[in-house]
Amino acid sequence: MYVDLHRKAVVADTHNDLLMAVSARPPRRWASFFRDQWLPQLRDGGVKVQVLPVFIDDQFRPEGALRQTLRMIECAHVMAEGSADEVSVCLDGAQVDAALAQGKIALVIAMESMPGLDAGVELIPTVFRLGVRVASIAHWGRTPLADGSGEDATGSRLTAAGVEALHEMERLGMIFDVSHLGASGVAHVLEIASRPVIATHSSARALRDHHRNLTDDQMRAIAALGGVICTNFYPPFVADSPAGYTVARLVDHILHTAEVAGEGHVGLGPDFLEEVMADLTPPCCETSEEGPVFPVVPGLEGPRGLPLVTEELVRRGVSEDVIRGILGGNVLRLFRAELGRSASERAVAVAAG
Repeated sequence: MYVDLHRKAVVADTHNDLLMAVSARPPRRWASFFRDQWLPQLRDGGVKVQVLPVFIDDQFRPEGALRQTLRMIECAHVMAEGSADEVSVCLDGAQVDAALAQGKIALVIAMESMPGLDAGVELIPTVFRLGVRVASIAHWGRTPLADGSGEDATGSRLTAAGVEALHEMERLGMIFDVSHLGASGVAHVLEIASRPVIATHSSARALRDHHRNLTDDQMRAIAALGGVICTNFYPPFVADSPAGYTVARLVDHILHTAEVAGEGHVGLGPDFLEEVMADLTPPCCETSEEGPVFPVVPGLEGPRGLPLVTEELVRRGVSEDVIRGILGGNVLRLFRAELGRSASERAVAVAAG
């Protein structure tokens, strides 16, 4: 029963770093590598909406960050052009719906932090023109816009440029991502945001006390804005020991988020890292004395394992409608309402009822 449900549902993955692996190849191989290596995995996992974050690794910072940002955005477009029969880069909700109607995977380009832009808020419209539709403004550490959750001890809010960046994103129709943002920064965003936000890959702090996870109060506030919290599958954010690295424990996070924020405000942000990091990391550095640097929930090494989440939700007795929302329906609703829709367009739509 769960296999059929998963196949029919719109499964949305709001965080897969596959662009890092694809863009590491020579440009002439971008399209073929994606089509041969990643597209089958997405299809096997039932993914129908895939958010593609542009993450800039330390080796490119600071001098090469903007160049690598542009290179990865170009990679996303080349990938899509090379599999135009299978995928489509989507700029708004209507394009997402059109891709789904054609049996294609809807790709949405995102930025994870903005190291290539730094305080250059005037460049946000530039990357918007290039197709970016979701973005965060910090990762683990400090940026000119805000502090990441690794700097929670500072208690800092958004900088003046960070506030300007949020307002510019809202003006354009770029969805603001609070994942990785420090606690005080999240609070600041939720105070001043006028449009729904998303947490593309954040689990429940009530179940695992890690600074990368969201508190119940944060979840409620995101939901109150109409946003969605997408559960991160990365094991150290799910449990405090390998004994808890299970599908069942992951689903505990999903259902806790649904209980706290509401069933219409939870999604999936897997953050599959094993293959990407194995692809990019020298063999000498793949393991440590404690075990793999990037552990996995068994069975959820990549997109092909996503039906296991549906299976566990069915086993827990969750209704089909709620499961469909969790798998991607809630994210799809947010994208239909907000993705690529400027503030003026949104105001007209709201006025029209």
